[in-house]
Amino acid sequence: MTRRRLSRNVRALGLVAFFNDLSSEMIYWVLPYFVTSVLGAGPLFLGLIDSVAESVAGFSKLLSGYLADRWHRRKPMVVAGYLLANVAKPLLALVQSWSQVFAIRSADRFGKGMRAAPRDLMIAESSEPGSLGSAFGFRQAMDSAGAIAGPLLALVLLATIVGDLRHLFLLAAIPGLFSVFLVAVRVRETSHAPRPRTGSGGEPAGASLGRRYYLLLAATALFGLANSSDLLLILRAQNLGMQPALAPALGLVFNSVYALAAWPAGYLSDRMSRKRVIALGYFLFALVYCGFAVGPAVRMVWALFALYGLYYALTEGVVRALVAELVTEGNRGRAYGLMGFVSSLSLLCASTLAGWLWQHYGPGVPFYFSSGVSLLAVLLILLI
Repeated sequence: MTRRRLSRNVRALGLVAFFNDLSSEMIYWVLPYFVTSVLGAGPLFLGLIDSVAESVAGFSKLLSGYLADRWHRRKPMVVAGYLLANVAKPLLALVQSWSQVFAIRSADRFGKGMRAAPRDLMIAESSEPGSLGSAFGFRQAMDSAGAIAGPLLALVLLATIVGDLRHLFLLAAIPGLFSVFLVAVRVRETSHAPRPRTGSGGEPAGASLGRRYYLLLAATALFGLANSSDLLLILRAQNLGMQPALAPALGLVFNSVYALAAWPAGYLSDRMSRKRVIALGYFLFALVYCGFAVGPAVRMVWALFALYGLYYALTEGVVRALVAELVTEGNRGRAYGLMGFVSSLSLLCASTLAGWLWQHYGPGVPFYFSSGVSLLAVLLILLI
């Protein structure tokens, strides 16, 4: 797990991820309080905002994956995706209703979806086959490092010079726009001949992605039905007695574990079965959600968020590396796009259902449901 095995592009995309997530996480952990207390929306609307926005991201991932397999340039789509997201986010400083937050989050997530598949392709094309897990793990680690700096910076700013969340949203635009500059200047194109008719090895570009890929897709779709918006986790923590002002500190704990474990988890997956690493992550997710369902003391919430960070580290980059191995090169964009699309639709269903269950049956029920469904996904992922 050495730095020399990472290409310039992988390192540059890691820096881009750092500054982009720094910007996003300055906002994300205070958004539940802003939507529910400042704008007066309930848990159902909070879940709806994030789940529909992620569904928009799913559609744009599907589109970007399709285009990435047919265009010989990845970088313009990556730059455009980062630009759209980071122009949209500061507009939260101007909103007066939850519906305006909904529109801005949707634009932000559309930009995320447009950059996702071509960015993942650039990482795969810039890496040696034996270091895919390390490459994707490094990007996730840098992403998480930015997510540590974001909540920490938000805590400092809110405690000192920023007395209003709207001012915080404006300041968050600075690192976001810097990430756009970095991707435009530091990342090199990984050009290749477009493949409108055939994939690598002479396979049709529209051919089946393979049984193992579709099993992985089914497992992630099933797991997605358990994986509701993280905003509901923050709201549950506040429901258990956590002060809203400490929400960025929860993000600090979560992302510290994520950042420290993501690269080692990717490295580990290069040397053992990736599906077992993912299954372990799904199992940890089940434990975390069961813990939130029980309704622990506030001090236990910190430990649950730490375990939640470990779940992310064991799954996010490893799933991307597994996709790169399961499909041929000419179909990777479509594979990444379809995976993102299905995951986002599952998230829409999961978050809407979780918000409805919370509102009608209490805060513990949606977490029990998610824990049970994620255990079923563990069994399915082991069939690959």
